[in-house]
Amino acid sequence: MSGGLQGKVAFITGVARGQGRAHALRLARDGADIIGLDSCTDIGSINYPNATEADLAETVRLVEALDRRIVVSRADVRDYAAVTAAFAKGFAEFGRVDIVIANAGVLRLGPESDDFLADWNDVIDTNLTGVFHTVRAALPAMREAGRGGSIVLTSSSAGLKGLESIAASSMAYAAAKRGLVALMQTLAKVLGPEWIRVNTVHPTGVRSGMTQNPVAEAMMAAAAAGRKTEVSNAVNVLPITMLEPEDVANAVAFLVSDEGRPITGVQFPVDAGFAVR
Repeated sequence: MSGGLQGKVAFITGVARGQGRAHALRLARDGADIIGLDSCTDIGSINYPNATEADLAETVRLVEALDRRIVVSRADVRDYAAVTAAFAKGFAEFGRVDIVIANAGVLRLGPESDDFLADWNDVIDTNLTGVFHTVRAALPAMREAGRGGSIVLTSSSAGLKGLESIAASSMAYAAAKRGLVALMQTLAKVLGPEWIRVNTVHPTGVRSGMTQNPVAEAMMAAAAAGRKTEVSNAVNVLPITMLEPEDVANAVAFLVSDEGRPITGVQFPVDAGFAVR
């Protein structure tokens, strides 16, 4: 444990698996305690399973094995009251918040469902409005403390380049991830004088529940066979097919650390060069 975040507290959404868990473990290794939430409930329009209560319990076990404290809740970021309650539960335990990582996100893979409006709304409500809910829940306490802080919004390479699909969920995903850039820039401008730094990270494909499921694997196999899919042109410059969650967590750990002190308002690609394709 480096101890660089000793005594600090991070509020992380989507903490049960994937990038959210990787953020929790990396920041815990650096000394932070964690307030975490995850819905642990599937969404009807999303055609792969969300994390489970067992996944959330495993995140707790792994953080506690690092001798750090963690308070978790089951909460859907689409529900502002639930997010606020989850944050309040952790804040009551720790009495502070220094870092916010708005990470929870979803995407329907492949063709639209029969209800394309649900496809659109579930992604916008999770990936854009859910991020707003997350920041809004924690920001008053961060500002009132007067110690500054760091907020990182998980965008995507799709937030820089869009996706090659007009399916409602895919368009909503790109629109939400690009919308996070505007949200980030606004927050960075307003909060900078208070030493609250705000940045977005833009990963390329990451090994997670969104990419490790039968639907995603079928799409990748079809693309490899030369058929047109959403991932046909998702080629990185570096010879990396898929990032590990820890790759993104390492970048976020830098942004929220003292070494990242002069960085705010930045769209930070963690994409193996995908953005320059």
